[in-house]
Amino acid sequence: MKNKKIKKIVREGYAKIASQDNSCCTPVKSCCGNTNLARDISKKIGYSDEEMKGVPAGANLGLGCGNPVALANLRKGEVVLDLGSGAGLDCFLAANKVGKRGKVIGVDMTPEMVEKARENAKKGRYENVEFRLGEIENLPVRDNSIDVIISNCVINLSSDKKRVFVESFRVLRPGGRLMVSDIVLLKELPDFIKKSVEAYVGCLSGAILKDEYVNGIKEAGFQEIKVIDETSFPIECMANDPTAKALIENLRIPRQRISEIANSVTSIKISAVKPNGKRSLPPKK
Repeated sequence: MKNKKIKKIVREGYAKIASQDNSCCTPVKSCCGNTNLARDISKKIGYSDEEMKGVPAGANLGLGCGNPVALANLRKGEVVLDLGSGAGLDCFLAANKVGKRGKVIGVDMTPEMVEKARENAKKGRYENVEFRLGEIENLPVRDNSIDVIISNCVINLSSDKKRVFVESFRVLRPGGRLMVSDIVLLKELPDFIKKSVEAYVGCLSGAILKDEYVNGIKEAGFQEIKVIDETSFPIECMANDPTAKALIENLRIPRQRISEIANSVTSIKISAVKPNGKRSLPPKK
């Protein structure tokens, strides 16, 4: 799929999620279309009850694959950028960490998501959170202005992940930190998954090999790259999830191949640091 088509597909899929309160990183009928199910999923991937109770209702759509805020060691007064901020869950959690002297900026390319996040910010009276419409490959953020970048199961949706890491490097201050939760592959997926529209918005066919993902971060100029945690993609998600079932039926995936596909996918949490020394940025393509 070409880049423009991919962006259109992803934008439309997440616009539908925003308007219907759907979740689970899918464009089809939600597997967690209510608050309780979204909360259950969030607990499984690392969010505490206290964290979920401390954000506005409607901010948690169950879209993540980890809790980057919990691992980012945020400090009072820091400026945080969330790539693909959705309805604002991680932004609000980060805002609670950095306090009134700090600031959180969320960037999302889906107007419906940005609107939903802004409504949630008003409901929660978050004065230190701002949501901007934009693409993570071309961030609407100044050079060297961010202390910490977080992202949760979003970079895998980009068709130009290397560009995302280059942009992240650009906007971080020297010494700034990157903390990402995402989906990567341990081995290549079958072609019928790679070419699937549903699987792309569902965070599968857009994922790349783990080594390629890590190398993209390194090539952008980051140092101290660490895979903090790695969790296998749960087979029960593909076997029992209503959305996954729809995907399996649409693609006519043989049941015996479900386990093979699930074993190809893993959720990782990666941290990296922008060095303090000066470095020339790679040219824009």
